[in-house]
Amino acid sequence: MGRMMNKELGDTGEATQTMSGAIGVSAGFDIPDPTKVTRLEGKVSAAEWTARVELAAVYRLAALYGWTDLVFTHISARLPDEDGQERFLINPYGVLFDEMTASCLVKVDLDGNIIGDSPYFVNPAGFTIHSAVHTARHDAGCVMHVHTPYGVAVSVQKGGLRKYTQFAMVVHDDLAYHDYEGIALDHDERERIVKDMSTHNLLMLRNHGTLTIGQNCALAFLRMYFLENACKTQILAQSVGGAEHLHEESDAMSARVHAQGAGAFLPGMGDNLVWPGLMRKLAKANPGHDH
Repeated sequence: MGRMMNKELGDTGEATQTMSGAIGVSAGFDIPDPTKVTRLEGKVSAAEWTARVELAAVYRLAALYGWTDLVFTHISARLPDEDGQERFLINPYGVLFDEMTASCLVKVDLDGNIIGDSPYFVNPAGFTIHSAVHTARHDAGCVMHVHTPYGVAVSVQKGGLRKYTQFAMVVHDDLAYHDYEGIALDHDERERIVKDMSTHNLLMLRNHGTLTIGQNCALAFLRMYFLENACKTQILAQSVGGAEHLHEESDAMSARVHAQGAGAFLPGMGDNLVWPGLMRKLAKANPGHDH
């Protein structure tokens, strides 16, 4: 990624980045099979290998739960500092979520430079969004961003996420919103993402998708599970007609439920509760993420 991103003049005459220019590769490129790349266990630190395995598992779980958009979304994990430099792992562009492996994940620094040898490149929009959050939020061990039909459908609603269900109330008061600015290729957008997210742990990107963070991969996944189900049940409930047909709970009730459920997102609580079972589920349904 450590290339200068090209820009073209848009209809407004302003310089806008194009996807092809941002990627920095020419047409006809090759995407290696992620199950056949060199296994990195023993070639990276134990901490990095653990992070790689957990992040690859989250990608495959996202596929298992139907939260994918071919290769066009991304999940990242912060790595321990190396020589005082902050780095994170992200998916290689062109690899499907259900075939992700620990060894194919790409290590990048906060300037977008790929660290170490990799036959892959990364999604430039993914770098913009994830570098913004990892830079500003040191509690963001994992950042998960998806484009599900239900999440996108709620993101276009002026009222955003409504307090219709318990799913929604668990996360409603921890959800922020960021207005749409086009495909996230301009690094200037990062400061606005950070400002809008502030101290929240969930973000609705208007007309775009959803994002969650967690101190580890399991907690980011758990927050996304609640947010996705909140969005899905909202869209299903709205099929009966307008708001006059629906019962929305009060702000006070939402705050109560949020407080009741907050403990699930503490390290050692919700992650310990759901992650082992999710790993067993993944081992049966789609093994191989730990290559």
